[in-house]
Amino acid sequence: MTEWQTDVSDGVAVIVCPARVSMAVATPFREAIAAAVAQAPKVVVDLGPTAFIDSSGLGALVSGLKTCRQAGGDLRIAAAGEQVRTVLRLTNLDRILRPHDTVEDARRDW
Repeated sequence: MTEWQTDVSDGVAVIVCPARVSMAVATPFREAIAAAVAQAPKVVVDLGPTAFIDSSGLGALVSGLKTCRQAGGDLRIAAAGEQVRTVLRLTNLDRILRPHDTVEDARRDW
């Protein structure tokens, strides 16, 4: 079971992802996003530690984006590595979930 590290400050929740975001952690990931949205509808997902993401992980991100937007906020991703960026490009999700270079960049200009 993955422990989701979440930090909320200035009305923005930051969720730090594990090394692998796959089917095994997709449901707890969705739950972590929902819990973060309950504290702050603006969510940044820090993908810095993540070396691998699969379709279940992408589904959790899209589900999280919907949850954030329904709460009047948004979801942004930050610090994605090359594998994650490649998967986002191949699925065209980089058009919806635009990667930011750093968490600080993602937190700016809500």
